[in-house]
This record gives sequence, C-alpha cells and structure tokens, in this order.
Amino acid sequence: MIGVQLKTFPFVLCLAAAMAIPVLAQDAKPTFRLDGGNTTYAFGVNERGELQQVYWGGRIAPTDPIPAAAGKMEWASFDGSYNNTPQEYAGWGQGLYMEPALKVSFADGNRDLVLHYLSSTKPDAQSLDIVLKDISRAVTVTLHYKMDAESGILARSATVENGEKQPITIEQEAAAAYSLPPAHYTLSYLSGRWAGEWTLNQETIHQGQRVLESRRGSTGHQLNPWFAIARGDADEDHGEVWFGELAWSGNWRITVEQDTLDAVRVTGGFNPFDFGYSLKTGEKLESPVFYAGYSAHGIGGASRQLNKFTVEHVLPTAPKPKPRPVIYNSWEATEMNVSEAGQIAMAEKAATLGIDRFVMDDGWFGKRKTDHAGLGDWYVDPDKFPHGLKPLIDRVHALGMDFGLWVEPEMVNPDSDLYRAHPDWAINFPGRPRMEQRTQLVLNLARPDVRAYVFGFLDKLLTENQIAFLKWDYNRNWSEPGWDQQQGADQKKIYVDFVRNVYSILAELRAKHPGIEIESCSGGGGRVDLGILHYTDEVWPSDNTDPFDRLTQQWGFTHAYPNQVMLAWVTDSPHWMNNRATTLTYRLLSSMEGSLGIGANLNKWNDADFATAKRLIAAYHEVQLTVTQGDLYRLIAPTNNVTGPSQFAATEMVAPDKHQAVLFAYANGTNEGRNFPLLQWKGLDPAATYKLTTIEGTTLPGTPASASGAWWMNHGLDILLHGDFVAAAFRLDRQ
Repeated sequence: MIGVQLKTFPFVLCLAAAMAIPVLAQDAKPTFRLDGGNTTYAFGVNERGELQQVYWGGRIAPTDPIPAAAGKMEWASFDGSYNNTPQEYAGWGQGLYMEPALKVSFADGNRDLVLHYLSSTKPDAQSLDIVLKDISRAVTVTLHYKMDAESGILARSATVENGEKQPITIEQEAAAAYSLPPAHYTLSYLSGRWAGEWTLNQETIHQGQRVLESRRGSTGHQLNPWFAIARGDADEDHGEVWFGELAWSGNWRITVEQDTLDAVRVTGGFNPFDFGYSLKTGEKLESPVFYAGYSAHGIGGASRQLNKFTVEHVLPTAPKPKPRPVIYNSWEATEMNVSEAGQIAMAEKAATLGIDRFVMDDGWFGKRKTDHAGLGDWYVDPDKFPHGLKPLIDRVHALGMDFGLWVEPEMVNPDSDLYRAHPDWAINFPGRPRMEQRTQLVLNLARPDVRAYVFGFLDKLLTENQIAFLKWDYNRNWSEPGWDQQQGADQKKIYVDFVRNVYSILAELRAKHPGIEIESCSGGGGRVDLGILHYTDEVWPSDNTDPFDRLTQQWGFTHAYPNQVMLAWVTDSPHWMNNRATTLTYRLLSSMEGSLGIGANLNKWNDADFATAKRLIAAYHEVQLTVTQGDLYRLIAPTNNVTGPSQFAATEMVAPDKHQAVLFAYANGTNEGRNFPLLQWKGLDPAATYKLTTIEGTTLPGTPASASGAWWMNHGLDILLHGDFVAAAFRLDRQ
C-alpha cells in the first residue's frame, strides 16, 4: 500500500448481503453500513449496478432503515443521472462531467470506463473490501474501508488492477470520493507560503470546483491536504462538520465540487497533473489513504477527533507515543560554523535549562562551510570533528541529554563528490537545464541505486553513533521531473515511486534502529501530512519562529494536526524575519503550546534569561502530556479575518481523563484600554474540584484557589493582562 498502511481500526459492520457475491443478481441490491463513534456511513448498489453513497452523518439506530441506493434524477439532457448520482468511485465514461475517481487509457485508444459492483469480502473483523469492474474490460478496482470505533473516522483507499492483455495507463486515480446532500456549506482549508504557513481560510461552497493541490513533488507550503465542510451556521463549538485528510507526501489533489443539483462531492488522491502510471497485465496501483470523519460539535470537535485519531492510530509509535523531548537546536547560534568544542560548550549551557535532547544542525559533514557545497557527502568533516562525533555525543550524554543530528538525505549540491561521480542521480530531463534552488538539486529516490545509497549512509551513521534523533530536512521543490532510466511515459512513475521509497527508507530505518526518532522538516511546513506522519514523530511547522506569527500558524495547524507533532522553538529577539522585539516569557509561552524547543543563541542570554527559561521549562514538563495529547479548545482567535490581527488570543488543553487543564492567554496589542475577556474554561468535569495554579500571570482579586469544574466553565477566570506581546498561563488540577 502506498503511504499510510491501513491499521487495524475496530468498527461495527452491518452487511446486508452475502460475504462474497461474485455477480449482481437482478433482484440483489446489497447495502453496506459502517458505524463508529457518533457516525454512520452507508452505501449500496443501485439499479444500474453502481456503488452509491446513501448516508453519511450522525449515528443512527441499528434498527433504523438505510435508504436504498437509487440513481438520482436526470436534469435535462445536459445533466444525466450518471452525473447526479453520488457514486462511491466513478470511472470517467458514460457521459461523466463531474470529477472522476479513475481515468484510464487502454492500448487501443479507448478511454471509456464504467465501473459496476462485482463482489464484497470481509478479510477480517475490522475491514471491508468492495470490488468494482468495468462493464466489458478486464479492469478491476478494489475499494478498501476501515472505520475507527471510537472516532468514526473512516479510512479509504483504492487498488486498481489491470487484467487486460495489453498495458493500460492510469491518468487519474483517487483514493476515495465522499458526498454530501444539497445544503448551505462552508469550506475550510489551510494555505500559506514559506514562513507564512497554516492560514485558515473559510468560504461558501458554490457551484463548480474548488481545487486544493500540490504540483511540487511534495506536500507543499501553499496548500495542505486537509479540508472541513460545515453545514449551515456551524461554528467552532456547534453544528455539523465533515472533514478529511489525504495521507500522501507527493503531488496530491482534493477537489470540492457542487453539482447542478447542489449536492457536494469531495474527491482526493494522486494529482492527475502530468500523471501517467502504466500497468502491465496483472500489475496493480494502490492509492494513498483518504481519511474522513463527521462531527456534531463544530469544527473544534472535528479537530479534536482527528488529532486524537492521529496520535492513537497514525503516528509510528501509536497508540501511546511518548511526549516529545524538550530540545535544544544549535542552528541559530552557530549555523554551519560547528565544531567539537563549540557544540560541547553550547550543550553545557543547554543542560542547565532542563533540556532533554541536544541537536546539532547543518554543517557537520563533507566540505560543508556554506549551503553551496557538501550535500550528498555524508561523512563527518575531519577538520571540524577530528575524532568523529563520539566525543561530542559522549559529553551530551554525560550532561543528561540524548543526541540528535540534522540531515538532508534527498538532496545534492553540484559541488559535491557525490554529484561529480553520479550527475545522473539528480532528477533531470537529459539535455535540458537543471534548475538549482538553494544551490541544490533533488536526488531521484525512485531509482533503486539512489534509494540504496541513501539508506546505506543513514544506516551507517546510526550504526556507528549513538544518535537518538534525526532532523530530516528537505529544502526545495522539484523541477524537471524526469527519470531517464525509464522509457517514454513511464518516466511519470517518478511521482509515485519516489514517495514510496522515501516511506520505505524511513520504515526500514525504524525497523533496524527501533529507538530512532525522526522529524519531518521541509523549510518549515513543506511536507506535513498524515502520510509522512506514519513514519516520523514530529514536524517542523514553519521556519518563521516569531512568537506572534506562530500563534496564528499554530491556530491553523491544530485544525489538522495534534500538538504532539508540532515542534515549537524559542528563538532570539528581535526576530530575524520582522525585527519584532518580544520578551522571553512571551516567546516561551507561545512555544509551550506545542512540543517545546529552544533554538536561541544561549551565548547572548543573561542570568535572568536562564532563570526564566529553567522555571518555565520545568513548568512545561509538568503539563506536557496534557498540552500535547489533550483535547484542544480554541477560545480566542489570534486573528480576525475581517479586521486583521486580534488584540487577544487564548487556547486551552484538557487531559483525556480530565484530571488537568492548561490555559494560555496573550495580549498582543491592547487598544483603547480594553481589559482581557473573561476566560470560560471548557471540557472539564463539572462535578470535580480543581485547584488553580498560576504558571505565569496575574488573576483578579477574588479568584478562588479551587472551585468546581462547573464554576470554572460557567463563571470563568478573570485575569489582568494588557499591553503589547504579553502572555499568561494557568493550570487546573483535579483534587
């Protein structure tokens, strides 16, 4: 399977048909139903033999009737029933004008594909497979379904198999298509650019298509493969929301489309742009996984469902991943001017703060003095580290920290021994210019020899050194996506096979070195998705570490991903991007909303800075599990889509068993003497008694030391917080 393997998710399955039905009898129209959490998903076979969705929403009783599948009405001769029927997986043919799930070209030039139900199987207690087949050609599609019993999140993918005597070319393959009946809907999605990722966009769905995609070879900073669709006046806390995310780290596309009868269809999978994957007789192509779910508690409920599901089912150490270590990273202090003595001195300073992990960034290998040379030559620079990495690692361990290292395995500088020996290993179109970005090219990991080289040097590095963590970077997008080992159109297989090999390298490294932890970094948020998160432990959301900008980015990020994977650094002030000056306390509290890291130049800190950081890192360790794996409640948005930045911001996290809650509050630029809004906690046990502890900040006189969960949620917390870029944090602990 490409991308995320469908794990074992318990679900309740009602199958109104035989376990295996080789052909559809005239009077047999099977219906299928999947239940999980507060969700029911149902589909069946209509009178034409098409597989058709009939219900997706709040969970209904086991005895409630499921509507029979029946082709929708024809709207004049211009919009036939085939377009208006919400098929589970429609082939391009028979007058389909909506977005197809599958488009195929046959060897004889025929491109008509009409998929009808063939059979169903239940491989185990947690899964359901449905087989579709073209009405005359030997092309089959197996649709895979799994539903999580607790969250109701459905995982779907599709496997296309060629049974023809001649090769076929897949021009478009989706993982799934989801449908919603006519209503007023609002679409939410995440957009951005380098250093400005995770902008939450919300817009009314109108007739036509809204296309979310990446054509960059990887997930991309510009759009993320997540969506949420709210019905009517649904908001953060109330109303119906359908949501989903595609687990794929290469070119992807999600199409949200309203048809002529006002129904909405969401189709997602491989991006069909420049896509072509040939299958010989008997060969298969499996799509990524497309996850989707339903919430009756607004978009906040949707994000809590998805984020808990990610922690418990997607991450490589699921269902109980450890909280991420608090790290120190040397990049902003030393950049590439690393040395044994300099890194040891920095590690000694970091250890005094209560840091768990010391990470040396770029510059330790090859002839890496600047970003113009050395990528691809993965040997320790003997000038900087004459005794190898061991003395540094040993000192880091003696200081009570483990050791991490920066790598960028998929890239090569033209000024490197590797490129001089193997210029053909870079992605390229022979005879055409090779566009460099950041003075580097992309290695073609679709090639078996390149894959073997990359795995080989990483394996050697981990075998010979006590390395606990790799910061895996990826600092440019693709260009000239050729694969000169392949003939003609088969070069387009690079879009799939490259990503497959990235996943396989990560999986093999983890299997051989079971203690290793890995971060996915791509100049910030350029490769963040549920595909890469099946193999990595955390992601780097943005190269922009300004704490005020990060509030907005973290607000958007947490709609699609949990705090557990959101690495958040404290860096220097004024910030390099915008020259904004902020206090160390403000920077620390902003970063404490995720997996905390320190990236500042400790050589510039004074005694007060060290004391502040040590105190707040200790406080963070006491609440970290609640912050990173608890239920997130977004209380006050840091931005207002109409008027710009908000004066205030606030978020809250509640432990799954409700024994603890943590609240962060920010005054970002108080205007006209306004007081901070009343903070009404959410998600507590109303009958329990909670003790209030101030991590940072001041409460108004009369605030009780302890009170019931009902008091904190209804009366709320009054705090004194005003000014520019000031922050506070509080915790509640059940007594």
